[in-house]
Amino acid sequence: MHIVVATDFSPLKTLPKVLSHLNFLSEQQITNSALLAFGTNPQQYFPTAVVKCAHFHGLHVAKPIPDHRVIKGDVFTQVDEAIDFILSKIALAVGMRSHSNQAPLKYEIPRAVIAEAIVNAVAHRDYQSKGSVQLMLFANRVEISNPGALPPELTLYNLRNDHSSYPKNPHLAEVLYQAGYIERFGTGTGEILRLCKEAGLAEPVFDLGAGFKITIWRPEVIGKQFKKNGTDQVNDQVTDQVNELIQRLILITDQAYARQELMTILQLKHNPNFRDNYLNPAMQEGYLSMTLPHKPNSTHQKYQLTAKGQQLKIRLEREEE
Repeated sequence: MHIVVATDFSPLKTLPKVLSHLNFLSEQQITNSALLAFGTNPQQYFPTAVVKCAHFHGLHVAKPIPDHRVIKGDVFTQVDEAIDFILSKIALAVGMRSHSNQAPLKYEIPRAVIAEAIVNAVAHRDYQSKGSVQLMLFANRVEISNPGALPPELTLYNLRNDHSSYPKNPHLAEVLYQAGYIERFGTGTGEILRLCKEAGLAEPVFDLGAGFKITIWRPEVIGKQFKKNGTDQVNDQVTDQVNELIQRLILITDQAYARQELMTILQLKHNPNFRDNYLNPAMQEGYLSMTLPHKPNSTHQKYQLTAKGQQLKIRLEREEE
């Protein structure tokens, strides 16, 4: 069983006490929420407890599909990997180091907006449903939906302001809150609206047509480049996603960094995604190298730009000026 224990629980010491504290034990048996939060394979008991992700070039569901995946594991893994899936596809601007040694980063949609929407979908979905959480990225928007409905105490209008919390899965929501994935109950949708407005994005749309869906709009210029004369067009120059992610890693690497430090700078949390799509390709292409190449698994391992990486970084920075 994989378990994430927040600092508040450390005095409890033993696993049964932690589970009891979270109301994850019933007559000495672990509950469904415990399986979803800490089980190594909760899909054995809840086959549809997954997040289905898909990326489309245009404005509608259509082939080709550049990337699609089904994210399994516990709810923490699902949330982390789903957030990183979106962040790896949307635009990232790396600013100048005028006020800090580390260049500021700005995703086209704030990470907090994506995270809040995905956490809400995973925490409040109907786990008895045969449907799954779905995340679809289009040229002009992100759609995040889940098989669930608003509680009778809430309306779509209520979601626009702070409101009392009526979680579908209260114990699951509580552990996500204790682990820091939820900041305050009842503020999620209001926070999404506020952050989108501050970022200059169009107001998100909430829909109860089939389950619960939120549409988060990408910057207008992103959508326009895929639309011409009222019809959807696929961009002739499809971005090489792996190459784009390597460039992001190169631009932020101004000294030797540990893997976790690089992930923190890029606002990523899912280790396998970072290794497979950012770190390993950058090293395989010769842009990044280990500081301790003979001790690849050392806890003191860091990563730095090679001469080839330095040259590419200079070129990339010149292009951004």
